[in-house]
Amino acid sequence: MNPIYVWLAALATFVVIEIATMGLTTIWFAGGALVALVLAMLNVSFYMQAGAFLVISIVLLVSTRPLAMKFFNQKRVKTNADSIIGKKAIVLAEINNLKEAGQVSVNGMEWSARAYEDECIIPAGAVVEVKEIRGVKLIVAEERKEQ
Repeated sequence: MNPIYVWLAALATFVVIEIATMGLTTIWFAGGALVALVLAMLNVSFYMQAGAFLVISIVLLVSTRPLAMKFFNQKRVKTNADSIIGKKAIVLAEINNLKEAGQVSVNGMEWSARAYEDECIIPAGAVVEVKEIRGVKLIVAEERKEQ
């Protein structure tokens, strides 16, 4: 089989998958396939074409994917859960990781909560900051008061 058709088919497949998913998953390999296709048209050995495909695909993936993801994620709307990270919450029930107990209120919603530091016990009424979300529990840290 002529390598030109192999790389043309690979290029078309990667482009179609990218158009269908719009997830920036295969566009990098389409770039590698395009370079390999050009090399095939220049009658370069198939091993050089395959090597160029791998190298170009990896270089594109490593060098441009982080920039592309940052650019495309600028317009991403946070979900309700993502939007509470960094917000202040009030402890409704004492947070004690050892007892697997704790509840906070943030934005008028009650959440199960755990302390960011395992040995920390946070009393009811304390103000905490939401650090992260693990499953359905908020991970919080007690707000330090300036003195």
